[in-house]
Amino acid sequence: MSELGIVYALLGAAVAVLLSGTGSAIGVGIAGQAASGVVTEDPGKFAKVLIIQLLPGTQGLYGLLIGFITLSKIGVLGGGLADLSVQTGLLILAACLPIGVVGLLSAIAQGKTAAAAIGIVAKKPEQFGKAMLFPAMVETYAILALLISFLAVSGIQV
Repeated sequence: MSELGIVYALLGAAVAVLLSGTGSAIGVGIAGQAASGVVTEDPGKFAKVLIIQLLPGTQGLYGLLIGFITLSKIGVLGGGLADLSVQTGLLILAACLPIGVVGLLSAIAQGKTAAAAIGIVAKKPEQFGKAMLFPAMVETYAILALLISFLAVSGIQV
């Protein structure tokens, strides 16, 4: 067994979780600042702005999912470690990069968009449905990155 192959695969799982989780934390924080201001002025809008604030958190969940799938695939969660070559470890690392990088960047962008959507709800709460569409559009790219990372990790022979 090549220890370096396992290290690269573990690095891939870490990249998926750490980068997308960091992006989600930043994005939820950005939206939370806007939401806090709205709730200060009108506590009745709490539920609506909370829902919008939570949207950038999904990227962290996507990265966590890829992390779990990766750890399971290489045997960390299932018992014995797989015998990975350096090449296979690097392939797994590369497969985890899309959700890590896109998760990081899209969650931050989604947080900014969610903050703007919260501004819509502050002024026109009846436009909640329309306001939700703007940050939801950013989600599309996180889902695409999740899909490619999932397919890539799943397709690697271990």
